Formats: sequence, C-alpha cells, structure tokens
Amino acid sequence: MMDKTKLKEVLNAWNFWTKELDIEKKRDAKYFQKIQSFLKSNFVIVITGPRRSGKSVLIRQFAKDLIEKGINKREILIVNFEDYRFEKLNLSLLEQCYNLFKEEIFIGKKPLIFLDEVHKVKNWEKFVRTLHELKEAKLFISGSTSKIISDKLGSILTGRHLDIFVLPLDFKEFLSFKKIKISDELSILSQKEMIKRNFLEYLEFGGFPEVVLSDNKSEILINYFSDILNKDIVEKYRIKEIAKLKSIARFYLSNIGSHVSFNGVGKWLEENVSTVSRFSYYFEEVYLLYFLKRFSFKVKEQEKSQRKVYAFDIGLANALGFEFSTGKGKIYENLVLLSLLRRKSSNLDIEFFYWQDINQNEVDFIIKEKRKIVQLIQVCYDIENSKTKERELKALQKASKELKCNNLLVITDDKEGEEKIKNKKIKYVPLWKWLLQEK
Repeated sequence: MMDKTKLKEVLNAWNFWTKELDIEKKRDAKYFQKIQSFLKSNFVIVITGPRRSGKSVLIRQFAKDLIEKGINKREILIVNFEDYRFEKLNLSLLEQCYNLFKEEIFIGKKPLIFLDEVHKVKNWEKFVRTLHELKEAKLFISGSTSKIISDKLGSILTGRHLDIFVLPLDFKEFLSFKKIKISDELSILSQKEMIKRNFLEYLEFGGFPEVVLSDNKSEILINYFSDILNKDIVEKYRIKEIAKLKSIARFYLSNIGSHVSFNGVGKWLEENVSTVSRFSYYFEEVYLLYFLKRFSFKVKEQEKSQRKVYAFDIGLANALGFEFSTGKGKIYENLVLLSLLRRKSSNLDIEFFYWQDINQNEVDFIIKEKRKIVQLIQVCYDIENSKTKERELKALQKASKELKCNNLLVITDDKEGEEKIKNKKIKYVPLWKWLLQEK
C-alpha cells in the first residue's frame, strides 16, 4: 500500500482541489459537446486515441468546464496512471485512490471519476464495473490502446459504455492553435495565402498539439515514436525483439499509402511472418498505424486482400521513415484517411475502404453508409499531369459504374471546380480546403 501522504500529494497535483491547473489550448468544441451529451446517461464514458493526441488535457479541460458551470471541484477526482510516482499499478492502488478521495476530499452528491491511462492498472475493469453497477460514481476512463479497453469493457459492460475518439488536431484546430480563426467561407478567402502557408507545416509535422506549439518538432515526434513502442507495446507485451519491432514499424511508416501483406513484409525484411502479423496487430491497437481494407461485397475477400497502411499522424511518418519532399501524394491520402476516421467516430454507420479491380484500376477511398456506397474519393496531388489525370479518372469512372455511385470527388493540390466526363459529374477540391469543410 502506498504511503497516504505521498498518495495525497500525487492526486492533488492532477486535481483542481487547491489550485488552478494549466489547461493549455482548448480543443474543438465538438469533443466537449459530445462529452456533455453523454454526461446524463447511465454509461461509462470511454476516451481513446493515440498517445499524446490530447486526451489528458481534454480531461482537465472538461473538468474545468464542469467547475465553471457549478460543479464543486471536490466532487471531481482525476487520476493519471502515467505518473511515475505511483508505485504498483494494481487494483489496491485504484481502491486506495478512491477511498482517500471519498474520505478526505469529496464534498457533494455523486463523484465524477476520471481514470486516465487506466489500462495500465491490472484488473481495473473490476473496479469500474463495481462502481458503475452500484451507481456510486460517474466514470470516465481513457487509454492509448483500443482493443484492451474495448475488449475488457465489452465483457463486463456490454452496451453500457459510450466512446469518444480523440485524434491529433484536424487542420481547422491546427489553424486555431496558430491563432488563425476560420468561421465561414469569407474568412477562408480573406486568409487564403496564410492558410496555405500553414498547411505546408501541417503536411510535414502533423497535428500532435505539443508538436504544433513547439520549435523542436522532429525531436518530439521521435520521442513520441519511442514512447509508443516502449510504453504501450514493449512493456505491455514484454517484447524482447525490440530491434525487430522498430524495424517493422519504420518499414510501415516509410510506405504509407502502399499495399502491404504480412507475407510480403516478412520476405522484404527477412522476418518471420507470424512476428510481422503480431507486431502489426500491436501497431494498430496503440493507434500508430491503420490498415485499410480493400472493398468487396464478400467479407472473406476483404479479409484475404492486401491492406493499405497509413499513420495515425503524418508527422510520425515524415519524422521516422517517409520522404516528405517526394511523397506528397501519399501524405495527402493519409490526411484524407484521418479525416474519414474522424467522420466515422461521429457516425458509426460509416465504413470506408479502397477499391481495386482485376486490372489494377484503383480508387483511394469509397465511403459506405449502412448498405449504400455514398461517395468515391480519388486523391491526386498532380492532377494537371495529363497521363495521371487519365489514369485516375478512368479508375473513378469504372468504380462508379460497378458500385452504382455518382458522387465523385477528386482531392487535389490546387485544382478546384467541376467537369462532366461521359455524363458523370466530377468535383475537384484542394485538400487544404476540403479539410476545412470537415464536420
């Protein structure tokens, strides 16, 4: 059992009980609106997303928001399990934190408990289940690993938790961090050149909040990569083959937007296929990489096909493997993928895939809502090149015919407008502008 005085000191550092805390730059209102809408439900609220994407800051900001709206600051307990001063991360520590809070701090009706990076605590789900079923507290839990939290909660709280997915800053948030306010179409037009200049930085360094506000961007990104591997994978799964883990991760980050298979990666790196498969699962679980499936009406074919690999933050790929100066087309694809992930987090009916036919004609993204294909998106950085345009539009038209979808979009570097080709209307939008239309 941890010394009581020391424990109190640690908890006080993360809470508003005796002082104001630095809540840093505030995230987009959509997160607060979603948390607020969940607050009155009888559900555990789960906040997940990549390490350093801003979950811990969001928790402090939301707690501060609640206090400003009249909640007693001593009704709120925030516990960050990444604090190095915690000795043993086990159920006893969790119980000790809660009991100390209830006995010496709590004043009010029903406590609001925020458990940050809770997946690091062995058997945490037993504590959450007990408090939830007794209706003793309103619980918020966060973590940087998707499947551990969802699997644990799925087994004990089926249908009784609500999820909030936090990604690094979208482009509009990025601009707000740069003190550029986007409110309507006129504000975009009046600041167009400034927006495009900042877009170049966003393309290279991504949207991790701390990176955006720092001058040491590359160094921070390299440290993030190390933390993700060491703290979220090596420690959790007791990995001994650390060099292999890093090698496979760097391979993927050097090949974003490319087709990959575990067999192919294993042969290229001369690694065991089962090792590649296992490590790839971990990379997706901790929000380092996303593997996009090929569309097929047959689920079995989807699972057997090659995936396309993307990073959860483009800055990591640029800092650790990707050649920024020559790979802008793939970087554009990756940013579109991240935008689609945000869209899916607010509409669970949405799915997205890439499409490819037997002749290797390919469309980067098809958007499916319930059973209907609702949009086809082709990402083309250099659409002014006639051969490139012919190839990309040919694939788009073939997919349109096969999938019976006429909502066709080409995301470009700078081309904007519409044109009709063979009775099909194709819309062109520059990526920077499309990202500002993100909802």
